[in-house]
Amino acid sequence: MKDFEKLDLRVVKVISAERIPGMKKLLRAKVDVGGETREMILGGGDTYSPEYFAGKLTVAIVNLEPKSIAGVESRGMLLAADLGGRPVWLTVDREVPPGTKVR
Repeated sequence: MKDFEKLDLRVVKVISAERIPGMKKLLRAKVDVGGETREMILGGGDTYSPEYFAGKLTVAIVNLEPKSIAGVESRGMLLAADLGGRPVWLTVDREVPPGTKVR
């Protein structure tokens, strides 16, 4: 439980997503984390179109160390369920301001 409490989970809004040249399964997303825009790398580019993500409210871990993935610095991690090796993105079912803490 103590490790879980260290995670800073926030509602975020995906502003846009785009394919990364040469990467079939990864997308680059611009994400509003509440007054700040960050880039995050998303898996599932072989399942979802970039347009699917635009405007979606979802949940992300926002206090991870930045990590370079496919030449892009990813500054957080969007959460998804794993269904047979394919991501199913967690979404928020009503309007919640980006940056709202998830408990």
